[in-house]
Amino acid sequence: METGVVVVEKVGGKSEVTRCFSKYPLKFIIPRKVGPSTTDAVWIYSLTYGGGIVSGDSISCEFTIRDGCTAVLTTQASTKVYKSLGSKCSEQFMEARVGSDALFAVIPDPVTCFSTARYSQKQVFRLASDSNLVIVDWITSGRHERGEKWDFELYKSTNHIISDDDQPFFLDTVLLEREGIASMVEHMWNYQVIAMVILWGPKLRHIQSQVQEDVRRMMSEQLHMPSGGLSRHAKSNSDPNSRRYFAKPTFIASCSVFGPKGSGVVVRIAAMTTESVYKFLQHELAGMEPLLGVTPYC
Repeated sequence: METGVVVVEKVGGKSEVTRCFSKYPLKFIIPRKVGPSTTDAVWIYSLTYGGGIVSGDSISCEFTIRDGCTAVLTTQASTKVYKSLGSKCSEQFMEARVGSDALFAVIPDPVTCFSTARYSQKQVFRLASDSNLVIVDWITSGRHERGEKWDFELYKSTNHIISDDDQPFFLDTVLLEREGIASMVEHMWNYQVIAMVILWGPKLRHIQSQVQEDVRRMMSEQLHMPSGGLSRHAKSNSDPNSRRYFAKPTFIASCSVFGPKGSGVVVRIAAMTTESVYKFLQHELAGMEPLLGVTPYC
């Protein structure tokens, strides 16, 4: 049984929500207008009663974005996942169908899992040949002010992008689990955020090209080692000036193309601060303002 259903269709030539249903613990807020009146985009805010996802919650949503429509799914704040009771796992499942020439932007704030939390989410997107899709999927290490860093039990996030004739374009799962000898804190070093950004479709070509160039330039600058650097390291490990070349970058990103004829671009990020990821998303998605009415994450 779905806990949420949203249908967006053209009404009088404009994108409109023609069906909206939600029940506890889920709620949708749909403002009348976000951005200029000339922008044809529907914004949908998803939130949960109590300000977070409680142990054992199971949320299932279905979105249908009809041909030529534009819709944005976002949140008002980070998605908090509270402590688990025993082995109970909180779950979210979303399936979205995106029509021809339609755009669906899923741009939430990050997931923040409390200590001992267990959380699993799966998102399935079914696309037409010329659909457009943006996915931002990210998680922080936890509540830093309480000293919780990667202290949850389980986090699993699955994203599938599939054609309308059931051909898989993108199948991805991130699994973080507290078990074994090495803890998640050790595996993550000092990185406090991991994120994935997916850009798909003809309306996003200019943003895809820009983000690929920006990531290439950014990482080239951060990871560049001056000529002769290795020989200096070899001469003396005690040289304090040499240590700066081994300092971990505070922000790491990689970028790759996928799908038929390079229809999609995926960016993966590891960062030491949440603020740096917000700034990256704001900068790289600024080109979507004409499509969505406002720049995401401003």
